[in-house]
Amino acid sequence: MIRLLTQDDKAHCLTFLKQQAAENLFIIGDIEAFGFETDFQRLWGEFDETGKLNAVLLKYYESYIPYGKEPFAAEAFANIMINDDSFKRMSGLKSVCEEVATYLPAYKQKRQMYYAKCTRVEYEADIPVKLEKATPDDAEALQTFLDQIPEFADSLPTNVETKRQHLQTGFARAIYVKDQGKIVSSASTTAENSASAMIVGVATLKTHKQKGFASACVARLCSDLIAEGKEPCLFYDNPAAGAIYKRIGFSDIGLWMMYAY
Repeated sequence: MIRLLTQDDKAHCLTFLKQQAAENLFIIGDIEAFGFETDFQRLWGEFDETGKLNAVLLKYYESYIPYGKEPFAAEAFANIMINDDSFKRMSGLKSVCEEVATYLPAYKQKRQMYYAKCTRVEYEADIPVKLEKATPDDAEALQTFLDQIPEFADSLPTNVETKRQHLQTGFARAIYVKDQGKIVSSASTTAENSASAMIVGVATLKTHKQKGFASACVARLCSDLIAEGKEPCLFYDNPAAGAIYKRIGFSDIGLWMMYAY
């Protein structure tokens, strides 16, 4: 049986999703932030004959994220999307999305990324500088630093005030290294929820590369998150980057797909 979920389903739904907290980071975060009954967000659940939840489908504006334990009602989830005139995107674990995509129209674009999580930090930082935890007052300096990183040139611009607000509310945190009063390396989180957090913005200025700064920032972030009972996770595009993260303690949990329709 598939039905819309309501606030009354929150505890049951989160217990189900937190069995794989990193894999369900976005769904968990959106439930905790926005609930079940907003104009832009809806959730459906598939239940077995005993009432046990087996799969969840999240709608967030024009995007959908399916998650389920095989076998799940992939065709029924696809039909929900098809019957939504606003449907434009689907993302999620490859094993889940490919099941649903079988029943959807041809996609216009598809992107695949590696997805990894860390349950134990294996890396011991040995750097001659102090790691500092960002406060809301560091928002402008962090943004100035990130604006100097060529790899982030095509990223959507971040408003300093938004970054400050995210640091204030706990939606994000950052660890950084300074040299001569300026940030030269950092790593941040985003989409933090009660069970997991996404590592993003891992970068070092060209003049300070190959010193272990970024790895130390990531390792510190992961240690802090794990101590709080949260699973750190991240996306990466190539095996070379993956090798660095695996030295820290990350292991692959699958591939993350993004489809545009």
